[in-house]
Amino acid sequence: MSKYQNAETALIHGGISTDIHTGAVNIPIYQTSTYQQDGLGKMRGYEYSRTGNPTREALEALIAELEGGEAGFAFGSGMAAITAVLSLLESGDRVLISSNVYGGTFRVLDKVFNHFGITYTIADTDDPARYEAEITPDVKAVIIESPANPLMTVTDIAAVSEISHRHGLLVIVDNTFMTPYLQKPLALGADIVVHSATKYLGGHSDVVAGLAVVNSKALAERLAFIQNSTGGVLGPFDSFLLIRGIKTLAVRMDRHVENAEKAAAFLKAHDAVKKVYYPGLQDDPGYAVNSRQAKNGGVMISFELKEGYDIRKFFESLELVMLAESLGGVESLVCHPATMTHASIPADIRAKVGITDGLIRLSTGIENIQDILADLAQAIDRASV
Repeated sequence: MSKYQNAETALIHGGISTDIHTGAVNIPIYQTSTYQQDGLGKMRGYEYSRTGNPTREALEALIAELEGGEAGFAFGSGMAAITAVLSLLESGDRVLISSNVYGGTFRVLDKVFNHFGITYTIADTDDPARYEAEITPDVKAVIIESPANPLMTVTDIAAVSEISHRHGLLVIVDNTFMTPYLQKPLALGADIVVHSATKYLGGHSDVVAGLAVVNSKALAERLAFIQNSTGGVLGPFDSFLLIRGIKTLAVRMDRHVENAEKAAAFLKAHDAVKKVYYPGLQDDPGYAVNSRQAKNGGVMISFELKEGYDIRKFFESLELVMLAESLGGVESLVCHPATMTHASIPADIRAKVGITDGLIRLSTGIENIQDILADLAQAIDRASV
């Protein structure tokens, strides 16, 4: 747990926040692959940077403190973090995944871990009763996204954790969309939290990274072994950038959320918009549960335009908001999940879970909200056919 009562302070001073050797207020970039030893078996705490690096160690201590976990682990990407966590499973195990989940998570299960005898089932984690009905003896873990990508479906993390633990399941929560500033899954009963730290934690679209935090020493030992053995670690420079990004997480997220709430209200009131997916709206199906477990509705919004509007023209007409993969940077981004982030999910499965060809996902940036809304409005107008 953090020694600081307030999150804004922990973001800046948590973990290992100063250099003990020089007093530097920022952890240096220890750009080294190996470390001199004073004799056989006489190390100064480090031996090889795949196994441990002071800059990465500071980041790992910081994310562990922010999530309230036992230990943190930094990886070269969010998918590397998820891959390492899934490597805790054994052949013959089955994983339950939320009905709409990041396409990369689906792909690594469907195309990689499937070869090793680890299978998956798509489950309605937003309905605890239906979720429990999916648990069979071979199910050993569940992966939750809440809000889920891209339909912003909300899962009651505490309820699903309680059900899962009764059945002996490992509860893994992807907290990328909310960050520990808005939601703390371990406090709600989860065993492992993962992040694509590329997104809000980095916050500036200039680093690719993944993080994982575990709630026990036993899991920490196992994941540390996997991290060192498979080697998908985050380098020292990217670790430095991520620490720097996390320091401003609170002020960025406050502005992100302020803008997202206004953008969601604007889209909901627009005559051309058929549906808005945002758990910060009071009539959203996930609003009540999300309000209990998170600080607010977060930043991510998805929406669909009505018939008579061409989404290709919408994307082409945007001038400020950029069409791009990813999310969570200071700039506003839109994407088309069906052909971008979730293209690896077969069309029939996308249709079944509600990821339509008309779905648009918006990562609301921290620009002036009036400029964001004006750009969305003119692009929607030009999309009329």
